[in-house]
Amino acid sequence: MINFTVGPVQSSDVVRAIGAEQVPYFRTPEFSELMLENERLVKKYAGASEDSRAVFITGSGTASMEATIMNTLNENDKVLVVNGGGFGQRFVDLCDLHSIKYDVIKLNCGEPLTEEKLAEYSGKDYTGFVVNIHETSTGVHYNLELISKFCKENNLFLIVDAISSFLADEFNMNKYGVDVMITGSQKALACPPGVSLIVLSPKAVERVNSAECKCMYFDLKNALKNGERGQTPFTPAVGILIQINARLKEIEKNGGAEAEIQRTYELAMDFRNKIKDLPLEIVTTAPSNAVTSLHPAKNNAHEIFTILKDEYQIWVCPNGGDMKDRIFRVGHIGALTKADNDNLVDALKDLQTRGIL
Repeated sequence: MINFTVGPVQSSDVVRAIGAEQVPYFRTPEFSELMLENERLVKKYAGASEDSRAVFITGSGTASMEATIMNTLNENDKVLVVNGGGFGQRFVDLCDLHSIKYDVIKLNCGEPLTEEKLAEYSGKDYTGFVVNIHETSTGVHYNLELISKFCKENNLFLIVDAISSFLADEFNMNKYGVDVMITGSQKALACPPGVSLIVLSPKAVERVNSAECKCMYFDLKNALKNGERGQTPFTPAVGILIQINARLKEIEKNGGAEAEIQRTYELAMDFRNKIKDLPLEIVTTAPSNAVTSLHPAKNNAHEIFTILKDEYQIWVCPNGGDMKDRIFRVGHIGALTKADNDNLVDALKDLQTRGIL
């Protein structure tokens, strides 16, 4: 199988080999050293300041989304939530669940966020801004420079879910004034799912330390305290954290975050150029490098996903809900090559010959 989904993605041989090893005991100086290195490298690639902190949650990206809402926002906040699809809606649901006051910037499928849209909310009583910078369900990548300018002008605490965008699209916490960045192990980090990461600016650390989090597992004060010694409060996904360490060092060896982003961009553009003559519409005019969301001109998107999986041994990424039959997605993150793109494009051309595409 060739995996063109957006998570879990294909891993390098180095990362996969670690998965075959025995999981070591972790309350040791050696594991603490590894975790401190993980924090240092994640902060470096996120463009975070030296006095920022990173915590590692054993749980999916949604776990870190929820932990962020619980630990950095409270009843005194009123936030703007960008909702352009399934993952924007998840932040709306979390704010509802934890009684955080909010208004929604509602965007249609694949619609970019514009300066005119933001202007409607300027100069009002908001304290924070919450956005999944890459709405993975539609492929749209929101303009972080535009969001940053708006947040700085309105003094807003900025939470960015970069789960599928980190290491695929340009990102820098210091440059854009991001207070919280969230990502996950199974996206461009190209490790198995099970660990999500939260990078906290000094302002965010201050919010966490003054919060009254009514949860044991997601209390980030506890995570920060344990992280000082390179440990986690509870038993983590030890093997995945070791794989993350190998992957972070692999990225560093290959030229760092900029080189990884450029590699992903080149893969994405190679694929998009190769499908120009196929009856497939790219859903958004502002796509992330991480994924290309496609609307087939004639046939059912989920049927195409199923045929590619069962007959061509290729995974693309299906959609759910009202987008299930209209949109499928092709990922460009993980251990993919332009030769892999050729295999997928050849399969799509064969589907066109067969009258399926």
